[in-house]
Amino acid sequence: MLTLLLRAALRMVLTFLVIITLVFLVTRLSGNPIDFVLGEGLTAEDREILIRYYALDRTLWDQYVSFLRGFTDGEFGLSFIERRPVAEIVVERIAPSLQLLAAAVSVTLMVAIPLGIVAAVWRDRWAGSAVMALAFLGYAIPDFVLAVFLVLTFAYWLNWLPVMGNGTALHFLMPTAVLSAALIAALMRFTRNAMLDVLGQDYMRTALAKGLPDHRVILRHGLGNAWITILSVVGLKLAGLAASGSVVVESVFSWPGIGELLVSSAIRRDYPVLQFGVIAVAFAVIVINMLTDLAYGLADPRMRRGIAR
Repeated sequence: MLTLLLRAALRMVLTFLVIITLVFLVTRLSGNPIDFVLGEGLTAEDREILIRYYALDRTLWDQYVSFLRGFTDGEFGLSFIERRPVAEIVVERIAPSLQLLAAAVSVTLMVAIPLGIVAAVWRDRWAGSAVMALAFLGYAIPDFVLAVFLVLTFAYWLNWLPVMGNGTALHFLMPTAVLSAALIAALMRFTRNAMLDVLGQDYMRTALAKGLPDHRVILRHGLGNAWITILSVVGLKLAGLAASGSVVVESVFSWPGIGELLVSSAIRRDYPVLQFGVIAVAFAVIVINMLTDLAYGLADPRMRRGIAR
């Protein structure tokens, strides 16, 4: 297990370093942000002062070293637009994004796994076919189309739900539904396939032959063995949601989270905020992937034995 942990930590550090370098380079390809933010009315003297203040007069390597130094001293610079510390701006957006992500994952687990089991156990009945049709619909409808449809239906026509912000529990309903729709569809299919693989195994037939109740055999023996596959899928999908899944949803519903911050920072070329926001998201994805690998190793004894050899 220690070997698995060390390998995961090494991959995490190397991946994070590559992402930091790429983010630093890409955010500087769009030109000088001083010219974009302040326009042509800026005097030459003031322009030079701002360039020196933001260290834009240094070489690219010096800027990169200064950027890396920010991870040790906690100084990530100031926002070009808000004139506030970048870390302070990003930290303010983390909690709303985590709240929305937690709501979407909770709904997904409560809906997708039971429906996936139903689709596997009753695969030859109408209930199984209905679940698979629902999964196909979740795959087929893009998230931005579903978001616009919900806004038009429940906010514009019916006037039941609020659209912007996260002030009340009602604000969570539409963003959570959109964010979890595709994840529910994917997890239902993977749960169904994983359950189909174990339902035909000998130990399942033996448990039924011993007279154990059907629900106990399905949940304890079937789901218990299929959970390894489901766990890996949940980890991958959760990383996908943290990486890019919330950007469209937060933009449509004006949700004050990391996704909306990244979009607005990219439009305004506020690259201190943009690069730190992207790095924060990348770090979250890397941590989620590492935890998924560790959980998979704990859940599957074969992996632990293979590493021990």
